[in-house]
Amino acid sequence: MATNLAIDDELLNEALAISGLKTKKDTVNLALKEFVSHRKQLEIIDLFGKMDPDPDYDYKKGRNR
Repeated sequence: MATNLAIDDELLNEALAISGLKTKKDTVNLALKEFVSHRKQLEIIDLFGKMDPDPDYDYKKGRNR
């Protein structure tokens, strides 16, 4: 999907240098993926303490030895 955006050149160049990627497109796509991932992690963190633990869960059973 072609999109025209006014992106801060200085910020994009810094992200390009930090990422080590070769193209601006790859840099923007990586930044968007990391943004979405970070937001999803925050949603999961918000759930901590809001759900009751399963009393039948056996953590030892899941271990591999």
